[in-house]
Amino acid sequence: MPDRQDTVFLFDVDNTLLDNDAVQDDLGDHLESEFGRPARERYWAIFETLRSELGYADYLGALQRYRNEDPDDPQLLRMSGFLIDYPFTSRLYPGALQAIAHCRRAGPTAILSDGDVVFQPRKVTRSGLWDAVEGRVMIYLHKEQMLAAVERRHPAKHYVMVDDKLRILDAMKKVWGSRLTTIFVRQGHYALDLANISAFPPADLTIERIGDLAGLNVAELSGAQ
Repeated sequence: MPDRQDTVFLFDVDNTLLDNDAVQDDLGDHLESEFGRPARERYWAIFETLRSELGYADYLGALQRYRNEDPDDPQLLRMSGFLIDYPFTSRLYPGALQAIAHCRRAGPTAILSDGDVVFQPRKVTRSGLWDAVEGRVMIYLHKEQMLAAVERRHPAKHYVMVDDKLRILDAMKKVWGSRLTTIFVRQGHYALDLANISAFPPADLTIERIGDLAGLNVAELSGAQ
Protein backbone atom coordinates (compact mmCIF):
# COMPACT_ATOMS: atom_id res chain seq x y z
CA MET A 1 0.00 0.00 0.00
CA PRO A 2 1.36 3.49 -0.82
CA ASP A 3 2.65 5.62 2.04
CA ARG A 4 0.10 7.98 3.54
CA GLN A 5 0.75 11.57 2.54
CA ASP A 6 -0.12 14.74 4.40
CA THR A 7 -1.89 16.18 1.35
CA VAL A 8 -2.71 14.99 -2.17
CA PHE A 9 -3.77 17.51 -4.81
CA LEU A 10 -6.39 16.24 -7.26
CA PHE A 11 -7.05 17.93 -10.61
CA ASP A 12 -9.94 17.57 -13.00
CA VAL A 13 -9.01 17.80 -16.70
CA ASP A 14 -11.78 19.14 -18.94
CA ASN A 15 -12.22 22.92 -18.55
CA THR A 16 -10.00 22.83 -15.48
CA LEU A 17 -6.55 22.19 -16.94
CA LEU A 18 -7.55 21.94 -20.60
CA ASP A 19 -9.96 24.06 -22.66
CA ASN A 20 -12.36 21.31 -23.65
CA ASP A 21 -14.94 23.78 -24.96
CA ALA A 22 -12.40 24.80 -27.61
CA VAL A 23 -11.74 21.14 -28.45
CA GLN A 24 -15.46 20.63 -29.01
CA ASP A 25 -15.60 23.72 -31.22
CA ASP A 26 -12.71 22.40 -33.32
CA LEU A 27 -14.39 19.01 -33.66
CA GLY A 28 -17.66 20.62 -34.68
CA ASP A 29 -15.93 22.82 -37.26
CA HIS A 30 -14.13 19.79 -38.67
CA LEU A 31 -17.35 17.82 -38.92
CA GLU A 32 -19.05 20.67 -40.72
CA SER A 33 -16.19 21.25 -43.15
CA GLU A 34 -15.94 17.55 -44.02
CA PHE A 35 -19.57 16.47 -43.97
CA GLY A 36 -21.73 19.60 -43.75
CA ARG A 37 -23.76 21.33 -41.04
CA PRO A 38 -26.46 18.58 -40.80
CA ALA A 39 -23.73 16.08 -39.93
CA ARG A 40 -22.34 18.41 -37.27
CA GLU A 41 -25.76 18.89 -35.70
CA ARG A 42 -26.55 15.17 -35.84
CA TYR A 43 -23.27 14.18 -34.20
CA TRP A 44 -23.78 16.55 -31.27
CA ALA A 45 -27.38 15.37 -30.86
CA ILE A 46 -26.10 11.80 -30.61
CA PHE A 47 -23.31 12.93 -28.29
CA GLU A 48 -25.75 14.57 -25.86
CA THR A 49 -28.09 11.57 -25.95
CA LEU A 50 -25.22 9.24 -25.16
CA ARG A 51 -23.97 11.51 -22.38
CA SER A 52 -27.41 11.48 -20.77
CA GLU A 53 -27.39 7.68 -20.93
CA LEU A 54 -23.84 7.18 -19.62
CA GLY A 55 -23.35 10.21 -17.42
CA TYR A 56 -20.05 11.15 -19.06
CA ALA A 57 -18.80 12.38 -22.44
CA ASP A 58 -18.00 9.62 -24.94
CA TYR A 59 -16.72 11.18 -28.15
CA LEU A 60 -15.70 7.94 -29.82
CA GLY A 61 -18.88 6.19 -28.72
CA ALA A 62 -20.93 9.00 -30.26
CA LEU A 63 -18.92 8.67 -33.47
CA GLN A 64 -19.58 4.93 -33.57
CA ARG A 65 -23.30 5.47 -33.04
CA TYR A 66 -23.25 8.16 -35.73
CA ARG A 67 -21.56 5.75 -38.11
CA ASN A 68 -24.23 3.12 -37.45
CA GLU A 69 -26.71 5.45 -39.12
CA ASP A 70 -24.64 5.46 -42.33
CA PRO A 71 -22.28 2.46 -42.23
CA ASP A 72 -21.22 2.84 -45.88
CA ASP A 73 -19.65 6.31 -45.58
CA PRO A 74 -15.85 5.77 -45.74
CA GLN A 75 -15.14 9.41 -44.87
CA LEU A 76 -16.23 8.79 -41.30
CA LEU A 77 -13.14 6.67 -40.78
CA ARG A 78 -11.08 9.87 -40.82
CA MET A 79 -12.97 11.33 -37.89
CA SER A 80 -11.48 8.94 -35.35
CA GLY A 81 -8.02 10.03 -36.50
CA PHE A 82 -8.92 13.67 -35.93
CA LEU A 83 -9.91 12.89 -32.35
CA ILE A 84 -7.06 10.53 -31.48
CA ASP A 85 -4.36 12.74 -33.03
CA TYR A 86 -5.73 16.08 -31.83
CA PRO A 87 -2.93 18.40 -30.53
CA PHE A 88 -4.23 18.64 -26.98
CA THR A 89 -1.10 20.39 -25.74
CA SER A 90 -2.22 23.51 -27.60
CA ARG A 91 -5.45 23.54 -25.57
CA LEU A 92 -3.91 23.54 -22.11
CA TYR A 93 -4.96 26.66 -20.25
CA PRO A 94 -2.16 29.17 -19.63
CA GLY A 95 -0.48 28.31 -16.36
CA ALA A 96 -1.96 24.81 -16.08
CA LEU A 97 1.36 23.00 -15.89
CA GLN A 98 2.77 25.68 -13.59
CA ALA A 99 -0.21 25.20 -11.24
CA ILE A 100 0.48 21.47 -11.03
CA ALA A 101 4.18 22.06 -10.44
CA HIS A 102 3.42 24.64 -7.74
CA CYS A 103 1.13 22.25 -5.86
CA ARG A 104 3.68 19.45 -6.20
CA ARG A 105 5.94 21.37 -3.81
CA ALA A 106 3.35 20.81 -1.06
CA GLY A 107 2.33 17.24 -1.90
CA PRO A 108 1.76 14.69 -4.65
CA THR A 109 -0.45 15.75 -7.55
CA ALA A 110 -2.84 13.48 -9.43
CA ILE A 111 -5.44 13.62 -12.18
CA LEU A 112 -8.99 12.68 -11.14
CA SER A 113 -11.23 12.77 -14.19
CA ASP A 114 -14.43 11.36 -15.61
CA GLY A 115 -14.35 9.76 -19.03
CA ASP A 116 -14.18 6.69 -21.21
CA VAL A 117 -11.33 4.21 -21.16
CA VAL A 118 -9.81 5.14 -24.55
CA PHE A 119 -10.22 8.80 -25.49
CA GLN A 120 -9.80 10.40 -22.06
CA PRO A 121 -6.47 8.67 -21.30
CA ARG A 122 -5.30 9.65 -24.78
CA LYS A 123 -6.20 13.27 -24.06
CA VAL A 124 -4.33 13.22 -20.76
CA THR A 125 -1.27 11.65 -22.38
CA ARG A 126 -1.08 13.83 -25.49
CA SER A 127 -1.64 17.03 -23.53
CA GLY A 128 1.39 16.32 -21.34
CA LEU A 129 -0.72 16.07 -18.20
CA TRP A 130 0.13 12.39 -17.65
CA ASP A 131 3.81 13.23 -17.33
CA ALA A 132 3.09 16.38 -15.32
CA VAL A 133 1.56 14.28 -12.53
CA GLU A 134 4.15 11.52 -12.93
CA GLY A 135 1.58 8.96 -14.06
CA ARG A 136 -0.78 9.43 -11.13
CA VAL A 137 -3.92 9.36 -13.29
CA MET A 138 -7.37 8.17 -12.27
CA ILE A 139 -10.21 8.15 -14.80
CA TYR A 140 -13.60 6.87 -13.70
CA LEU A 141 -17.14 6.90 -15.04
CA HIS A 142 -18.29 8.93 -12.02
CA LYS A 143 -15.30 10.06 -10.00
CA GLU A 144 -17.34 11.43 -7.10
CA GLN A 145 -18.51 7.84 -6.46
CA MET A 146 -14.95 6.46 -6.41
CA LEU A 147 -13.44 8.28 -3.44
CA ALA A 148 -12.73 5.04 -1.57
CA ALA A 149 -10.66 3.94 -4.56
CA VAL A 150 -8.86 7.28 -4.57
CA GLU A 151 -7.98 6.80 -0.91
CA ARG A 152 -6.63 3.30 -1.56
CA ARG A 153 -4.42 4.49 -4.41
CA HIS A 154 -3.34 7.76 -2.82
CA PRO A 155 -3.91 7.67 0.94
CA ALA A 156 -3.67 11.07 2.60
CA LYS A 157 -4.71 12.98 5.69
CA HIS A 158 -6.06 15.75 3.50
CA TYR A 159 -7.11 16.24 -0.13
CA VAL A 160 -7.42 19.30 -2.34
CA MET A 161 -9.73 19.00 -5.36
CA VAL A 162 -9.54 21.49 -8.23
CA ASP A 163 -12.54 21.37 -10.57
CA ASP A 164 -14.79 23.52 -12.76
CA LYS A 165 -18.00 21.82 -11.54
CA LEU A 166 -19.54 22.78 -8.22
CA ARG A 167 -21.71 19.67 -8.39
CA ILE A 168 -18.64 17.45 -8.22
CA LEU A 169 -16.99 19.50 -5.50
CA ASP A 170 -20.15 19.44 -3.40
CA ALA A 171 -20.55 15.67 -3.78
CA MET A 172 -16.95 15.07 -2.73
CA LYS A 173 -17.26 17.46 0.21
CA LYS A 174 -20.24 15.50 1.50
CA VAL A 175 -18.07 12.39 1.69
CA TRP A 176 -14.73 13.76 2.87
CA GLY A 177 -15.95 16.76 4.85
CA SER A 178 -13.14 18.73 6.49
CA ARG A 179 -10.55 16.39 4.99
CA LEU A 180 -11.17 18.07 1.63
CA THR A 181 -10.43 21.59 0.44
CA THR A 182 -12.43 22.40 -2.70
CA ILE A 183 -11.15 24.86 -5.32
CA PHE A 184 -13.61 26.02 -7.98
CA VAL A 185 -12.11 27.28 -11.24
CA ARG A 186 -14.45 29.58 -13.16
CA GLN A 187 -13.55 28.34 -16.62
CA GLY A 188 -15.73 26.74 -19.28
CA HIS A 189 -19.46 26.73 -19.86
CA TYR A 190 -20.40 24.76 -16.73
CA ALA A 191 -18.56 27.14 -14.43
CA LEU A 192 -20.13 30.20 -16.07
CA ASP A 193 -23.72 28.88 -16.02
CA LEU A 194 -25.38 30.98 -13.31
CA ALA A 195 -28.27 28.55 -12.87
CA ASN A 196 -25.86 25.69 -12.36
CA ILE A 197 -23.70 27.66 -9.94
CA SER A 198 -26.66 28.74 -7.81
CA ALA A 199 -27.77 25.14 -7.35
CA PHE A 200 -24.79 24.25 -5.14
CA PRO A 201 -22.96 25.77 -2.18
CA PRO A 202 -19.77 27.68 -2.93
CA ALA A 203 -16.41 25.96 -2.85
CA ASP A 204 -13.85 26.66 -0.15
CA LEU A 205 -12.00 28.79 -2.67
CA THR A 206 -12.89 30.24 -6.07
CA ILE A 207 -10.32 31.29 -8.66
CA GLU A 208 -10.92 32.77 -12.09
CA ARG A 209 -8.16 30.91 -13.94
CA ILE A 210 -6.17 27.76 -13.26
CA GLY A 211 -2.97 29.80 -13.56
CA ASP A 212 -4.03 31.76 -10.46
CA LEU A 213 -3.35 28.66 -8.38
CA ALA A 214 0.40 29.09 -8.86
CA GLY A 215 0.23 32.34 -6.89
CA LEU A 216 -1.45 30.86 -3.82
CA ASN A 217 0.05 29.42 -0.66
CA VAL A 218 -1.34 25.95 -1.29
CA ALA A 219 0.39 24.51 1.76
CA GLU A 220 -1.68 26.84 3.90
CA LEU A 221 -4.88 25.93 2.06
CA SER A 222 -4.30 22.23 2.49
CA GLY A 223 -3.08 22.29 6.05
CA ALA A 224 0.19 20.74 4.91
CA GLN A 225 2.51 23.28 6.50
